[in-house]
Amino acid sequence: MEGLVTAMAQSEKLRNFWSGKRVLLTGHTGFKGSWTAAWLMRMGAEVHGFALAPETTPSLHGILELDYASEMIADLRDREDVRAMVQTVQPELVLHMAAQPLVRRGYREPVETMATNIMGTAHLLDALRDCDTVKGILVVTSDKAYDNDSYDQAKGEVIFREGDPLGGRDPYSASKGCQEIVARSFEQSYFRARGIPLVTARAGNVVGGGDWSEDRLMTDIIRAASEGKPVELRNPNTTRPWQHVIEPVAGYLMYLQAAVEGRTSVSALNFGPKDLTLLLTSLTWF
Repeated sequence: MEGLVTAMAQSEKLRNFWSGKRVLLTGHTGFKGSWTAAWLMRMGAEVHGFALAPETTPSLHGILELDYASEMIADLRDREDVRAMVQTVQPELVLHMAAQPLVRRGYREPVETMATNIMGTAHLLDALRDCDTVKGILVVTSDKAYDNDSYDQAKGEVIFREGDPLGGRDPYSASKGCQEIVARSFEQSYFRARGIPLVTARAGNVVGGGDWSEDRLMTDIIRAASEGKPVELRNPNTTRPWQHVIEPVAGYLMYLQAAVEGRTSVSALNFGPKDLTLLLTSLTWF
């Protein structure tokens, strides 16, 4: 796996595609967003960021001090700010990563979570449908977008496929299932006729440097150890398919490129330790 990711990172094909592209990256102040922005800039992309201010101190966004072409600290729930950013940037490619990403916060703040993840996505896609420069859009959702009642509990494991029913019992998961439906609606209603690919990516359980967020298992363990406190495992019997942050970010960049170049017509992909290897193989890069 590491060899594939390293080879992909050095691929001239990937660099040649992203170099010089005008990219709108939402959620650029977050953990995965900061990694994505750094990678895009290393490849020569012109990156424009839209997100809330970082929630933690320190933050990877603050540490990296990246040189964005432009940066708007604003809220997806503000439709006018979203539209103003799109009109100003006139992006060619869009990576939508901004979200309320936490399950337990979703329980505490269900309306705010749904407003950000569902209506925030609708605000962005509505602004983009009037943008003449856009060539491709990727919306990052979550592996929690699936309906948990759709799997065979007798098997003792959950392996969701992209065609499984969407749903969500808790507010966060429900918002992610709805985000998928909103994205597909806009794709079929507006972007497909213009030949603009709009695809969704579903990932979770990402680890890596620069993550100080709440409710992150690895981060919580390190934080507890540094403070001399016992570690609280909220769901000790749960299996977590860990992947390093480089892996889904690599997949996102490859996936959107393949969609724009017409090398895939798949509208949604799961990103996890095993499926990512299959993805890298199926796109036949090397």
